[in-house]
Amino acid sequence: MSTGASTPSSSKAAPTGIDSELEQLLSREASAFQRELEVERILKAFKLNPYDILDIDESAKPDEIKRKYRQLSLFIHPDKTPHARAPDAFDILKKAESELSDKNKREELDAVITEARLQILKAHALPASTNDDDPKLRTLVPPFKEQLRAKSKELLIDEEVRRRKAVKMNLANEGLEARKKEEEVTARKRKAEEDKTWEETRESRVDSWRSFSNTKKKKKTKVTLLG
Repeated sequence: MSTGASTPSSSKAAPTGIDSELEQLLSREASAFQRELEVERILKAFKLNPYDILDIDESAKPDEIKRKYRQLSLFIHPDKTPHARAPDAFDILKKAESELSDKNKREELDAVITEARLQILKAHALPASTNDDDPKLRTLVPPFKEQLRAKSKELLIDEEVRRRKAVKMNLANEGLEARKKEEEVTARKRKAEEDKTWEETRESRVDSWRSFSNTKKKKKTKVTLLG
């Protein structure tokens, strides 16, 4: 015989249309906020280190770099991000990927980072052959990766300063060379103009000389007759 009593439902009530719209709105706002945070991170990243900009490890393979770039470029694309400087961040990101895709540029960057790594290991009296997963590195304070980024930044700045000085010196030398060439051209032009003037006044000079010679002869003849 049935008691006719009903048991309370244990299932969770389905969200109403308003709740669903609210969740979607909050999700979009959270996504937009994360995009703006990523734009800010890229803008603040150390511009001389593409690894910092892409937020990827130095040991990343080319396909990993391209995949990370695609993810970030889509995430902060100016069409999807309301941040006013999203276009700037997008350009910075693109430049970083381009530099890491350039074999020579990446090798130069990796050489500086390797030097930074060796200096840190030496400072901690650790052999150059120490691996990144060595237990001794895990105990370092600040963390080894943090020290590596800081030392790499220091060396990269030094490299950039030297590069700019070299460029400035080259420009100065080029400027000096340009001035010398300009002076040579000016001297040649002046010489050509002087030669032209000399030729143009040639007949005049000849006539003057002839006139002078004739006058001198007449005076001599007159003196002779008087004598």
